[in-house]
Amino acid sequence: MTKSVKRFFHILSAALAALLLPQGCGLVDEDPKDCPVFRLDYEMRLVTNLETELQTQLSMNADVVVASALKDYLKDIFTDFAHDAVLSFYNAETDNRYMQRDTTIDDNSTSIQLKIAADDYHHSAIANIKENGAVRLDGDAHSATIRVQQEVADTIPPHKTGLFCEHIEMIVTGDRDQTFSDTLRMINCASALVIDTLNSHLRDIRVVASGFATGFKVFPELYQFEHTPIHRTDQLDINDGTQMCFVTVNFPSMDPEKTKSIFETTDPFVSDQAESSLWRFKCYATLPDGSVTETILGVRNPLRAGQLRIIKVKAFPNGSVQPGSPEVGISCDITWNYQDMGEIPL
Repeated sequence: MTKSVKRFFHILSAALAALLLPQGCGLVDEDPKDCPVFRLDYEMRLVTNLETELQTQLSMNADVVVASALKDYLKDIFTDFAHDAVLSFYNAETDNRYMQRDTTIDDNSTSIQLKIAADDYHHSAIANIKENGAVRLDGDAHSATIRVQQEVADTIPPHKTGLFCEHIEMIVTGDRDQTFSDTLRMINCASALVIDTLNSHLRDIRVVASGFATGFKVFPELYQFEHTPIHRTDQLDINDGTQMCFVTVNFPSMDPEKTKSIFETTDPFVSDQAESSLWRFKCYATLPDGSVTETILGVRNPLRAGQLRIIKVKAFPNGSVQPGSPEVGISCDITWNYQDMGEIPL
């Protein structure tokens, strides 16, 4: 072997050795145990109109019992307390999931320390999915497809938790400790129908709702409308003989196009009422003779994330219910027959 060839191999060996030496955290697939620590500070931020809506819509003396029952029902929904969280980290260039961690928070804020290889990441944090009962995490292998997906069914139960979500971009340098802050915001909402039943003499009333998003896409933050499920309501225990209250918790409704906050997918949004109706309650009132009256209440104002909307109506002996607000349209069928037109939604 000539001196020049030997010299070349010495240089090559030195170069390879230099590459194999610890280089900090410069590659996403390196073992992060030698990386600097970075800290993530999480905070749940609840921005809601709950108290204002209760005071505005249920301010009469006769409404005290309803307001108390509704507030108690929603106390675990409109809260900044997070029980569980799913933390996902995606390589910003490849869009592949680098790491995912399920964690318990049980507070309105927390700090988590992790070691992660240097790179650019998309990070999402989603809280309170575990006990929600109506949603799941879907498509979480990639940031482009991750979403909070409502279960696909003909009828959907009310969400049992307030859902919080946020995503941020993270540039992890790998040469120093870093701190990132992530403020999570509420992504679901609630609506309630309060019915004055005094002197209506109705045997039974059942209520369902519709017109709400079926999923929430995390990157970017867009609500999706892929089908039109029926949302069941929970009837609150009022026991005053003059009022009934039905409530459901779900994703927001369609929003006017100018807000650009809600995304409509391939299945067009079809309203049961006028085009301006964005979401609706359907009431099925059973009369003393066993006949059923269907009333559709179409609400023209959007129901947005973090909001509570209370719709007050008056029930009449023929089974119809009449709203007192101009923002609510009405369609009533006093000859509705569930034997011919299908079972009452449950």
